[in-house]
Amino acid sequence: QVQVVESGGGLVQAGGSLRISCAASGDTSNIYTIGWVRQAPGKEREFIASISWSATRRDYGESVKGRFTINRHNDEPTVYLQMNSLEPEDTAVYYCAAGTGPYYSARTSDWGYWGQGTQVTVYS
Repeated sequence: QVQVVESGGGLVQAGGSLRISCAASGDTSNIYTIGWVRQAPGKEREFIASISWSATRRDYGESVKGRFTINRHNDEPTVYLQMNSLEPEDTAVYYCAAGTGPYYSARTSDWGYWGQGTQVTVYS
């Protein structure tokens, strides 16, 4: 069993930065992927970023590439999403999820364990 919990969301001015976290627990030895998606009102769920548990592979959604960075440090069961140059269009609920393999996948449909989400609001 795997659980993930998001934290760190909040209110930030356009152009600013925010770091949100995804803490994994349970049988983390089975985790191959940690990923982030976001859901904004009136928009479809959007892939943001994903990382292999070993941190050897990373993928980013086109709309955030170059602005967001996903990372996990060795021996820490927490994945961080550093968000820079935030825009009002980034306002959404951000969800993280874990995929248990048997391989790393950037496909959100392959992620079986989802958190409750954390709200990020960017104002101009």
